[in-house]
Order: sequence, then structure tokens, then C-alpha cells
Amino acid sequence: MDFTLILEWIIKGFVLTLILLGGFAYLTLYERRALARIQARIGPNRAGPFGILQPIADAVKLIFKEELTPALADKLLFLLAPVLTVVPAVVITAVVPWGKQSFSLFGRDITPYIADINVGVLYIMSIASIAVYGIVLAGWSSNNKYAMMGGLRSTAQMISYELTLGLSFVGAILLAGSMRMLDIVEAQKTMWFVVLQPIGTGIFLIATLAEVNRAPFDMPEAEQELTAGYHTEYSGMKFALLFMAEYTKMIAISAIGATLFFGGYREFWFLSNTVFSIDHTPWLGPVYIFIKIVILLFGMIWVRATYPRIRYDRLMAFGWKLLLPMSLALVFITAVGIILAEQVNKNLIWGIPVLSILVGLFAVGMIDRVLRRKDNARL
Repeated sequence: MDFTLILEWIIKGFVLTLILLGGFAYLTLYERRALARIQARIGPNRAGPFGILQPIADAVKLIFKEELTPALADKLLFLLAPVLTVVPAVVITAVVPWGKQSFSLFGRDITPYIADINVGVLYIMSIASIAVYGIVLAGWSSNNKYAMMGGLRSTAQMISYELTLGLSFVGAILLAGSMRMLDIVEAQKTMWFVVLQPIGTGIFLIATLAEVNRAPFDMPEAEQELTAGYHTEYSGMKFALLFMAEYTKMIAISAIGATLFFGGYREFWFLSNTVFSIDHTPWLGPVYIFIKIVILLFGMIWVRATYPRIRYDRLMAFGWKLLLPMSLALVFITAVGIILAEQVNKNLIWGIPVLSILVGLFAVGMIDRVLRRKDNARL
């Protein structure tokens, strides 16, 4: 294998890792400032101009905090669990394309992504499932009953919503006719998949909130129930790694969502026939996907500021009784709509969003009636 090609992969991986780690640090500032704005308060504004040095202050504080390891913990797994949690959050972005065309650097063509594989979506699903090991090992290795219960609860949550998350990918795969991420982006040249898959996009966004343990699915942080969940015994930099994993996953999931449903690096629809189109100005691709990632991240923050944490039994019922059946129905509707559009009339493709919205409304009404009936039975 060409040594320069290996060196290119290493350099691009190193640069992407640095970007994600820097993004993680300033995502915490972005979240705190956005939450402060939503809740009519000031937020961080002391460390540096406009509080821009606050992430650095937080990092210094965590570095100098005392590292504690329980005496009866499995020390190897206790140290390994945070690493198993944060590494998948970084490597999952290897197949995300950040631009369309390669650029020349030092006489060599450099592609704006690390790997271009035919099964990019399958790679994402497989890597996302690895993070479960880190969480369950973090709870088990601590030799703490509360940490163990938090680890089991978070693991059950992630496995439950991974099924829905995987099925939400199928709609984009069917519409693009490929699992290659570049093909999926280019298939959205004329129309983003969010238009044809509004319910699928909503299911994806909800499932990702549960996958990264964000509010209102932040069961590990339900202090009134299980202290701090699977990271009860962690402190210092080991806790920082678990904290880093959550925010790095937020960036990775937003990049994947932007690629699958919002056109990825392609321009916004109102710029399609202008000089700002990717076909005319390819270097704007990373700018467009960065804007989409920031918007999706704000959506996660907005949800955290708006919705309270839901009860655990409702969380599981919501995943198994509503999202999973809706995802299966959406896969069927999408497949039938594509076949009818190809064989009968291409305008029948618009039956996909119409039918999916009707199915979504019906499913929401049914689950609401079931939950209300159960609550009344308890009373």
C-alpha cells in the first residue's frame, strides 16, 4: 500500500479528532449560552471576553481534580470503560463526507473525508453499538449497586432505541438506493430527504436524543433516583472522558443527521441555482454542513430547556410501543411508494410523506390513549 496514502489517512484522522475535541469543548459553552438565553439569564461571561475561555477553565479544573478509584472496583475495566465510550464517538465520523470535490495540497489531491466505503451507513450503525459496552462496564466495574443499576438502565435504553435508529436509516437508504454516504448526499441534490421523510427524520432525531442520553431521556443524570447513574464513582479526567463522549456524540449524530436528511454538504435549496451552489463553489460544502450541524445542535439544546425528564417506564414504552412500530410502518410505506413511483407514476412518491404523517398521527393518538388509561388505572 502507498505510504503517502496511509500518511494522508493519519493526518486527516488527527485533524478530524482535533476538530471534534475542540468542538466538544466549545459545544459546552454554546449550550450554556443558549440555555441562558432561552431561560432569560446571562450564562458564562467571566472567563475571557464573552466567556470564550470558559471551556479552558473547565478543562483545567477537571485536570486538577482528585482521581478516585473505588478499592473494590475492577481497576482495568474501570479505566477502560471511559475510553470505550469516547472512542466510538470519534471514529463514527470517519465516513461522513464534509465536501464534494477533492482539493490540491502539496501536489496531492486530498478528499474532504477519511473513508468512502460502500456500506457507510452500516459502518455507522455498527460503531454506534460499541458505546453500549463502555456504559455497562462503567457501571459494573465500579462495584457499586447504584452505578450498576444506572448502567443497566442506560444500556437497556440505548439498545431499545438503537433498533428504531437503525430503521430510521432505511428510509434514506431506500430513497438513495445506496448505503454509501456520498451517494445519499448527491441523491438530495434536488430535494432533501426530510421533505419525503418528515416522520422518519423526527424518529431519527428523537432516537438520537435517547442514544446519547440527552434530555428528556437523560436517565443517567436522574440524581433523585440513581445518584449519577453509571458514572457515580468517576471523577477527574475519567469523568471528563464520559462527559466528552456525550458531547462528541452530539456533534457526530448531528453530522450524520445532516448528511442523511438535510443534504449534507450540499447548499440550501434557495441557493441551488446561484453562484453559492456546490456545483459552482465546491469549497462551501464544509461551511454548509457546519451550519446544519450547529442548527441541529441548537435543537437538542432547545429540547433540553423545554421538556422535563420523562419517567423510565414511559421512556421504554415510547420506544417499543410507538417509535419501533412507526419505524417499521415507515419502511413499508417508503418501499411501496418508491415502487409505485417507478412503475406507475413518479408523482406517487409524494404519497410517502402524506401516508407517514397520517400513520404518525394515528400512532401518537393510540399511545396517548394507552398511557392515559394506565395512569387512570393507577389512580
